[in-house]
Amino acid sequence: MEKLSKGSPKLINAWAFYDWANSVYSLVIATAVFPIYYESVTSSNGGMVNFLGTSFHNSTLLSYSLSFSFLIVAFLSPILSGIADYTGNKKRFMQFFCYLGSLSVMVLFFFKDQDTLWIGILGTIFASIGFWGSIVFYNSYLPEIAFPEQHDRVSAKGFIFGYFGSVILLTFNLTMVMKPEWYGISDPTLPARISFLSVGIWWMSFAQVTFYYLPNNVFNKKPRKDYIFKGIRELKEVLKSLKHHTFLKQFLTAFFFYSIGVQTIILFAGIYGKIELGIETSQLIITILVIQLVAIFGAYLFSRISESIGNIKTLKLIIAIWGLICFAVYLLDKESKYIDLQFYSVAASIGMVFGAIQSLSRSTYSKLLPETEDHATYFSFYDVTEKMAIVLGTFIFGFVGSITNSMRNSIFILAIFFLLGYFVLSFMKKTKPTNH
Repeated sequence: MEKLSKGSPKLINAWAFYDWANSVYSLVIATAVFPIYYESVTSSNGGMVNFLGTSFHNSTLLSYSLSFSFLIVAFLSPILSGIADYTGNKKRFMQFFCYLGSLSVMVLFFFKDQDTLWIGILGTIFASIGFWGSIVFYNSYLPEIAFPEQHDRVSAKGFIFGYFGSVILLTFNLTMVMKPEWYGISDPTLPARISFLSVGIWWMSFAQVTFYYLPNNVFNKKPRKDYIFKGIRELKEVLKSLKHHTFLKQFLTAFFFYSIGVQTIILFAGIYGKIELGIETSQLIITILVIQLVAIFGAYLFSRISESIGNIKTLKLIIAIWGLICFAVYLLDKESKYIDLQFYSVAASIGMVFGAIQSLSRSTYSKLLPETEDHATYFSFYDVTEKMAIVLGTFIFGFVGSITNSMRNSIFILAIFFLLGYFVLSFMKKTKPTNH
């Protein structure tokens, strides 16, 4: 294997190519095709399904499953970061989680009906764990394959690779879902199931480019006996340091609140459109594709705005827009003759602020970090904060929907978390204390 030097364009491209490989999971499985397929397969009997001897509403079961997977990742994340930092075997762990995720996605091909619901739920859980587990190691490679002055550009390159790759595969999947006759398919479940298979194959296959070129054990480290607990100890140190970094603590609190809303809306947008608004499956997938396109423009636009008015003010503006989106979604009426147009308008608005809040949150957090060499530790805590927000958000969405028998009420509750995030950010005036 060719050994590439740090900062090498070939090495950087190989690293970024993992985004090309795994982003198809985010778009096709987590966001677009699978949630809609899951709803269509489990919608009989009033949406009630049985799993492990217990009766659940279908959307509640899916939300609880996702919550469980994120809880597992949130628990493992600091430990995995410790392993990555102290054993030097991060590529092996990254490969393990990549294969766990991609194979779990492929197994979803066998999820055909309520009799095979257990395959769909377990596949969903393990695919999520595999995806987010591999991301922990993937992100930790950045300082080893690029110099500090390259990090922004290299990170952006990964995002761009992931965007293009996922859109290409989703477009192919979209033709199968909308025009199955083009492929001689008569089974109504087969287009979506082939999509799941294609995601797993795409993810595993293109990841080989990354695995071939990425170095392993760059610093020739030897595993320490206590490495498993190192991540937990580092996390405790970060928690202690928050007492001395008020701005960082405030931002993470705000980030936790508004991430509950952002991540939950993205995860359940497709199911909400289908159940509450009666939007057709093909229209939902096209809408989600449009969100991805608009998100790129939104990220660029708000990054320029932040240069003029600062990160905190820009984040508050974005959060305010998210709050308005929640109320707009709550007010949508499926009986309206303009419901399709209204739904597309809301989707475009989500796209505008989705990419923006993701990219600006990461850059703002980076600016708030103290002078430290423990960036992996601090970003591990950032990751835990986000995953715990997702756990709480998906649980709240499922729980409120279950007790009120309406996802519309769940959306209304999410607006409260955006308000809390805005309120906490209001105590921050800029991204650095004046004496920092």
